[in-house]
Amino acid sequence: MPAMGLPAVRRRNIVVTSTGRRVRLPDVPGVTHERLWWARGACVAGVDEVGRGAWAGPVTFAAVVLPSDRRMYKLRDSKMLDAQRREELAARLADFALGIGIGHASNTEIDRLGMSDAMRLAASRAVESLPVRPDAVLVDGNWNMLSGLEQPVETIVHGDARSASIASASIVAKVTRDSMMRGVCAAHPPYAFSSNKGYPSPPHVAALDRHGPCVLHRHSWAPIRARTTPRLDLDLDAAAGRQP
Repeated sequence: MPAMGLPAVRRRNIVVTSTGRRVRLPDVPGVTHERLWWARGACVAGVDEVGRGAWAGPVTFAAVVLPSDRRMYKLRDSKMLDAQRREELAARLADFALGIGIGHASNTEIDRLGMSDAMRLAASRAVESLPVRPDAVLVDGNWNMLSGLEQPVETIVHGDARSASIASASIVAKVTRDSMMRGVCAAHPPYAFSSNKGYPSPPHVAALDRHGPCVLHRHSWAPIRARTTPRLDLDLDAAAGRQP
């Protein structure tokens, strides 16, 4: 995920920050950060999320523990991969990783808690669901949403491009959440969740304008509220027998 407070546009392995500065990222995420912990005998988990900017569905975190004595090649930041390659790598990681943990915060929890606290909740759920206990955690970005964790947490700006563990987490989180959104699409066909995964694509926005939000939308968010209130007014007008 991008560092909070540092919007950027990524073109291949070049990041253009909001100030116009061009930053070249590694072609392949490495294990430099992991090695510093492995040298101390530590078990290291990489953590990343997907879904923060969506208008519907959960925010999803993954935590992945890679072995220190083997390498899995072709790992990349999930945003640099097409859907087929992400699926293939996620399947390989299921066998290769020492542990994978998933944590979600639902759209209802996002509405109730706010996004920051919902991310803290989902990230902690991901780490807690790991089948192995990490001694250290690497987090993408410059915000430590796991500040309450007992283990040390290292934040890495553009970590999904620099750390193999975080890149792995970005792949697992993306594949997991995409599958969830495809699974709920049939129950909410107007919004085309299979294709947009809850993000505000033009067909999704058009469906919201026509039908209003469904139970999976983040109702506390301004774009959703703006499409809820007018419909409530129309419903009240209809109930009173008035023309809108």
